[in-house]
Amino acid sequence: MKKVLFILTVVCFLSSISYSQLKIGYVDSDALLEQMADAQDARQQLDQFIQEWQGELSKLEREWKSKYDDYEKRKLIMSDQTRAETESELIKLEEKISEYREKKFGTNGELFLKQDELMKPVQNKLFTIIKDVAKEKELDFVLDRSGGVLILFAKEEHDITNDVLKKLKE
Repeated sequence: MKKVLFILTVVCFLSSISYSQLKIGYVDSDALLEQMADAQDARQQLDQFIQEWQGELSKLEREWKSKYDDYEKRKLIMSDQTRAETESELIKLEEKISEYREKKFGTNGELFLKQDELMKPVQNKLFTIIKDVAKEKELDFVLDRSGGVLILFAKEEHDITNDVLKKLKE
């Protein structure tokens, strides 16, 4: 829906300006981020957090599995009270696992917050440089071909990815 709205907006804007010629450039922000040392450092830090959290999650899941297997083996010889207590323990552990997963990996979890915290400065730096290059080249629009905008055809001369990359390395 956003693509359609964006394309309609661009078409309407282009058709309304009949006498001036627009200059449009594009970049591949994924390729640029791959080249940025700051982005690589941020990704490594995120990967460390993910590994740590996955390790803790795996530990909790193994603990649950062990208790569940023990429960399955012994449930026939357990008293009703012991069975109910064990089942309650297993349910609490399942809830703890779900809460941990949501807290770390959920929509507003720590991973999302850490990613935002670590990548925001990198993205701001990249966007500032893209803006500078666009001004130097007197571009009216800069599209990102690695995002949601689909570019079916573009002349290479309008690709400013390398220009942005040069500025990043300065």
